[in-house]
Amino acid sequence: MSSVSWAPVRAVTAATVCAASLWAVPGPAAADGPHGIDDLRAGAHAAEAPGEAPGSESRLDRRGVQFLPRPDVPEPPEVSALSWMVTDMADGKILAAKDVHRPLPPASTLKTLFALTVLPKFSQRAVHTVSLEDLAGIEAGSSLAGLKEDMPYQVADLWHGVFLSSGSDAVHTLASMNGGWRKTIDDMQETARRLGARDTRVESADGFDTPGQVSSAYDLSLFGQAGLTDPDFAHFASTKRAELPQDGGPDAFTIQNTNRLLVGSHGVRPYDGLIGVKNGYTTHAGNTLIAAARRDGRTLLVTLMNPQSGGRNAVYEEARDLLDWGFEAAPRAAAVGVLPGPAPGERTGESQPVAHRPRPVPLHKAGVAAQPDGERLTRYWWFLSAAGAVGLIAVAGLGTALWRRRRTVRESPAGESESA
Repeated sequence: MSSVSWAPVRAVTAATVCAASLWAVPGPAAADGPHGIDDLRAGAHAAEAPGEAPGSESRLDRRGVQFLPRPDVPEPPEVSALSWMVTDMADGKILAAKDVHRPLPPASTLKTLFALTVLPKFSQRAVHTVSLEDLAGIEAGSSLAGLKEDMPYQVADLWHGVFLSSGSDAVHTLASMNGGWRKTIDDMQETARRLGARDTRVESADGFDTPGQVSSAYDLSLFGQAGLTDPDFAHFASTKRAELPQDGGPDAFTIQNTNRLLVGSHGVRPYDGLIGVKNGYTTHAGNTLIAAARRDGRTLLVTLMNPQSGGRNAVYEEARDLLDWGFEAAPRAAAVGVLPGPAPGERTGESQPVAHRPRPVPLHKAGVAAQPDGERLTRYWWFLSAAGAVGLIAVAGLGTALWRRRRTVRESPAGESESA
């Protein structure tokens, strides 16, 4: 065969290689870690709002009020809180929000994280005698439940002191039982990490103003949601009044929940259907509130941080306005994000959900399943294209080898052949 007859082979080979190189250009990256489709962080995929492209900026990361207008859905009310969020607990749909990841001091709403961390560790009927060491280190100006040294209390009494009176003496006592103040802070930080609360930095277990301590409306919503899946937490968060100690006696007295929206006090009307959760106040944090209410089978969770209107009951009245709006808008409102539920096995014990069923957080390959169909098809096409490109390159290589072999034989001296 002459050299001219091999020209088409060379041309086809070159064209094949060029085509294969074009086919091999990657499509959308199928990142598999550390924060790609195999991202194991709680809520890493579930937090994307419907219609948002995976990996795009979440609406919850944006500044200002986030709400998707619809003709039949009223706009959320104007409130003065620096940060707030309204969530439908049935599916975690966030109906509207403002600056939900803004780091702000949480005040006593941080006690919800304390309860999530310590509440499962002790039987409610266990008895503990309060010691002087238990009460050491309480900051001046802290709220107190009124625990007395050398007096025995059931653990349930201590939790009444935490939830109703927001008592730092009850927090310090339970923290002492848990192994100490510093250990409890570290445990709380680990609980926040497991829940996906990445805006929270714990420096004081009772929420007292401490340099560096912050949380966010998003994280506090995570804490409130997780707490309401635990019957003990839900019970204490919704209790209006209790005897301390609950067994009575000559030293017993009545304590009342400081959540004005729950009990109705100081000029605030109780909210119909409210089931807790926790309020807070410090000079630095201002007023903070996590509130949940249930009506007609729907449970809404509202979180507010630091209203600026100046009204003494602003946090409660603004929560009322957001709850009223949420119950009206929830059936038709579009989500601006999704609050992921606690992962299966997140809580200790076998307690069943009270306010809603926790939703599984997508893990590992579930992240791929959560992607839009179009992107999955694109990924599959890319893999098929890559496989085809490999095959074409192999064919091209074979053609080139045959051409080189023929050329070598043709140009070798007579009587010699190419060795295998």
